[in-house]
Amino acid sequence: MAELGISVYPDKSDLDLDKQYLDKAHALGYGRVFMSLLQLAGDTGGLDKFKTTVAYANQLGMHVIVDINPELFKELDISINDLHFFHELGVWGLRLDEGFTGSEESKMTRNPYDLKIEINMSAGTNYLQSILSFHPRRENLLGCHNFYPQEYTGLGEANFVNYSRPYREANLHTAAFVSSQVGTSGPWPVSEGLPTIEDDRQRPIASQVQHLLMTGMVDDVIIGNAYASDAELKAAADSFKARQPQIKVDLIPDITDAERGIVLDGYEGEQLYRGDASDYLLRSTMTRISYAKTSIPSRNQTADFQRGDVLVVNDGYARYKGEMQIALTQFPNDGRRNVVGHIAASDMILLDLLKPWMSFKLYD
Repeated sequence: MAELGISVYPDKSDLDLDKQYLDKAHALGYGRVFMSLLQLAGDTGGLDKFKTTVAYANQLGMHVIVDINPELFKELDISINDLHFFHELGVWGLRLDEGFTGSEESKMTRNPYDLKIEINMSAGTNYLQSILSFHPRRENLLGCHNFYPQEYTGLGEANFVNYSRPYREANLHTAAFVSSQVGTSGPWPVSEGLPTIEDDRQRPIASQVQHLLMTGMVDDVIIGNAYASDAELKAAADSFKARQPQIKVDLIPDITDAERGIVLDGYEGEQLYRGDASDYLLRSTMTRISYAKTSIPSRNQTADFQRGDVLVVNDGYARYKGEMQIALTQFPNDGRRNVVGHIAASDMILLDLLKPWMSFKLYD
């Protein structure tokens, strides 16, 4: 089952604040918790805080995965054939920030505790194929992308999709990170956000969540930095749990009630991207039924339509009156469509991910 997640960093935070954060997230339906052991660098003195925090998350029924690498195995004198250390820590699984050779990961999936082994999806190599060649226990093998503390170092969208595709084809459960705009805590002393995709770094968290989900490449979405604000936690949860893609629109100030209803309510609460698609317009035609008897006067606009303009067909195009459309490219305005808003700048990237016959919802 797909889950929404948060991150906590017990070695850098206050236990009570972590518990409060876990409580808030759990109440909103979050199910995953990410922690990093990489900073310990072999020093187990700080493990007590980790154990306490993990135990508290477990009480809430949340799944904790900790970030590790082969070097940490050496420093803690842990064998890949004996993962009782992590079982005693109480975690649900291990994320390998850096991997082994493939054979080791496969062996680890067959551990007697059924700990999940989550591998790094952001490498862009044949790493997954190497692991699969050793016949791992599939139900214990997961994938998760990296996050990127340093600005301008996150994955580009094309690489994100290309690196994710083998995991989808292998039918593995996958995850990636979004970033809070107020969180300052992460595993390293850099506070520039912790997203997987670079273009998500400065965008509202609800848009980031939609972006990852609309790629079709991830199941779980995790907020990489702590602490997200209460408003961000709720916005991310609402976005994650939405029945269809949610895209923000900036409406014009004098929009009429009919135009607002066509755009925000659609037909039976949603828009449907018509399947016989044009290069110029995304068409949602069912709103014509609801507003067949409603007059929609022309706004007498003359400026060319621009990509992202939200349009309502007016009385001048009688057969199509009431249809909701979105301009996909620049083309002339003949006066028969009213510009009633524009896709928000933060969500323009989502317009590229809408496909014919996809249902979606616009919100302001």
